[in-house]
Parts: sequence; structure tokens; C-alpha cells
Amino acid sequence: MIIKSFELEKLNSYKFHLHLIYGNNEGLKEDIIKENYLKKFKGEILKYDEQEILNNKDEFLSSLMTKSLFEAEKLIIISRGSDKLLNLVNEILEKEIRDTKIIIKCSNLEKKSKLRSLFEKEKKVICTAVYEDDARSLNTVINLFLKEQKFNLSQEIKNILIERSKGDRINLSNELLKLKNLSISKNKISADDVIKLSNLAENYSVFELSDNYLSKNLKKVSNILNENNYSPDDCILIIRTLLNKSKRLLKIRTEIDNNSNIDQVISNFKPPIFWKEKDIVKKQVNSWSTDEVKAMIFKISDLEALVKKNTSNSMLFVSNFVSNY
Repeated sequence: MIIKSFELEKLNSYKFHLHLIYGNNEGLKEDIIKENYLKKFKGEILKYDEQEILNNKDEFLSSLMTKSLFEAEKLIIISRGSDKLLNLVNEILEKEIRDTKIIIKCSNLEKKSKLRSLFEKEKKVICTAVYEDDARSLNTVINLFLKEQKFNLSQEIKNILIERSKGDRINLSNELLKLKNLSISKNKISADDVIKLSNLAENYSVFELSDNYLSKNLKKVSNILNENNYSPDDCILIIRTLLNKSKRLLKIRTEIDNNSNIDQVISNFKPPIFWKEKDIVKKQVNSWSTDEVKAMIFKISDLEALVKKNTSNSMLFVSNFVSNY
């Protein structure tokens, strides 16, 4: 059964266990799963790659029939799906599964795809295609972000962001986060700020610099610094981004101190971590102890105060900081 991406409120009206989400809009896939499945879900969440399932097919099918004593519901998310899952899906449909929902994420599936055809025609399952975002849907993403974060942008700035996102809400979210970080130290954001920030380091973004610093990848950090000429405003943005990511890292590290399963902590973290970020976040977690992250946060706060007092030397201070651990 087909349910379009803008009709997902209908999901509550149907009893189903399988949902196929296919297409190249990875950001929309993540939003659909977050808003319609993860937001209020309190059961067990399991994430697999297609190949993991195929390599352990019998064990996977057996687990679907086993109800946990500790979790009332189970949500299974399968990534990088393809027509290879067709036989498995047919077997699942033949079984009586309770309290479990399975989401299969695929890249673009052609009309001749047997998996897509099954999900479109079978009334017991749901099929949703996710296409490239248009200007209208991206504008909705911006307005929701601004409402949640409680700050404003002019329509001119919104239009610039939509144009530069290239139809990808993940790109758009990254740009919005940059502006949110900048808004902490700047009361009013101009169109020039947006143009400047979205062009900042064509090859390396502020986010990449922060991620590599937290991963202790000194060589990559040095390359990024050498490739770019940062302004005082850029330096404040780097510091705020680094501080926000460090605070997230501290929360993750604190949870891991109570639960040694790193993958589970990262998968269940709120707000959700994009799948593209998970590997580097895991590396960051393994690079720092909880006490080290706490100490780093204090040092970053001191760095921000220093940079604000000495803007002419801001890049020197930031460069020295991220080049030394």
C-alpha cells in the first residue's frame, strides 16, 4: 500500500508491521522515522544493515517470534535494503508477528523492482517514496527549526539557504545549525553572514573541523586550518560549534559510563544522531574520558572569553587550541 510522504498521518489508521521507505532523500527518511516512529517510542530499537540480516536470516526470523520480557514493543530498522530482501519479506508476511515493526530503508528503487512492487500492491505493508525536496518542503523545514530553536530569519535569508541546500534537507540542517551557533554571539544575522558562512571553507566546514578535533585527528585538523582563512566571526562560530558538540559528547560519555554498550547509547541518543555522523561520534567517544571532556568544555569557554577580548588575534588563539590536546 502506498502512503505518500505528506500523508504519513494516515499511518495510525492502519495495522501493519513493515514499512518500506525508498529514494535518495536521506534527510527526509530520517525525519519520517524520527517523527512517526522514534519520537514517542519506548520499546527496544534494533538497527541492522541488509547484509547482516541476510547472513543471519534464520536467527533474525526466530527473533521476530520471540517476545522480550523487558520490552513491550520492538522497532527494527534495516538500512541499505534491496530486492535481496524479497524472500525474507514474504516469509515475514506468512508469520504472525506481534508488537514489532520493521522499517526497510532503500536507495532509489526502479518500477521493475520486485520489492517495491510487493510493497505497493500488498495491503498489509506500507510503501513510501522520498524524492528530492522542493523549495516548499525546505521552507517548512526551516520554519520548524526556527520555531523549535526560538529565533528568526528573514525571508531573504530563507531563500538563500534553500538555494544553497541543493534540494537536500541534511545540507539545510547543517546551515541552520551554523546560524543558530552564530546567533548566540550575534543579535542580528544578515544575508551577508549567511552567504559568507555557507561559502566558508569550500572543502572543509566548521563542523568538519570540530569533528576532527574531537576525534583527535591532528593531521586532518592541520590540513583544514591551512586550507582556510578564518575571520574573527568565523572563529566565534568554530568555538560555539566545538562547545555544542563537546556538550553532546559529554552527555553520551556520561550515559556510556552507566551503559557500556556504545552502539546502543549512540542509537538511542536524543536528539537522534544522523547515520552519517555515527561512526565519527563513536570515534570521539573512544578518544576521550568523561573527565577529559568536562575539562575540555571549561577550556573552550575560557577560549571564547579570550577571543572576544582579543579579536585581532582570534585565529591565533583558536589555531593553537585545536592544534594541541
